[in-house]
Amino acid sequence: MQGDGGGKGAVKDGDSVEAGGRGAPSRRKDARRNKETLLDAAAAVFVTKGVDAPVRDIAAEAGVGLGTLYRHFPTRADLIIGVYRHQVEACAEAGPALLASSGSPYTALAHWIDRFVDFLVTKHGLAGVLQSDSAGFETLHAYFLDRLVPVCAQLLAAAEAADEIRPGLTAYQLMRGVGNLCAGAESDPAYDARRLVDLLVAGLRRPAARPDSGGGES
Repeated sequence: MQGDGGGKGAVKDGDSVEAGGRGAPSRRKDARRNKETLLDAAAAVFVTKGVDAPVRDIAAEAGVGLGTLYRHFPTRADLIIGVYRHQVEACAEAGPALLASSGSPYTALAHWIDRFVDFLVTKHGLAGVLQSDSAGFETLHAYFLDRLVPVCAQLLAAAEAADEIRPGLTAYQLMRGVGNLCAGAESDPAYDARRLVDLLVAGLRRPAARPDSGGGES
């Protein structure tokens, strides 16, 4: 396995525990932080350069050596799956946080859908690489639905209870619609998927819930 080049402060999360165990929790914490930093960096690089971007670019973006990257993710497939799961978890955790911090449930829903679009732009490229392993891809897709559909359902239910949106739309229908609008957007600069998603989300609002523009309804 390739090393980090001897850089100062490099985290060697595979080291054995020293006598007495002092320092081991700190190393484990640093290793987890490095892994999360690598996943965030990989997601950013994948968006700008595609999923075939050189791993050295990801390591540079994360500020770690190649040895650290390979210890956490021995293969590109491991890295892609890690990014996929990391982004699903971040999107899932954002739902309750947005409900707690936003001015209204509808605002929380709109912000969450915006984050969901960010994930989908990366997801489509990741999924294309993983589809050669149909069983593994199906497992990841089921994980994606299991984690995110309940979060979207919670946001929709809160907005409905506040009488801010039209009732009757399921979380799966909304996510599927957003996903369809985002399909292929990463490879077509002339297509603005986010603009269409914004129109879709705006269309969920009840007419009475929309702010008065002063010009009447068109």
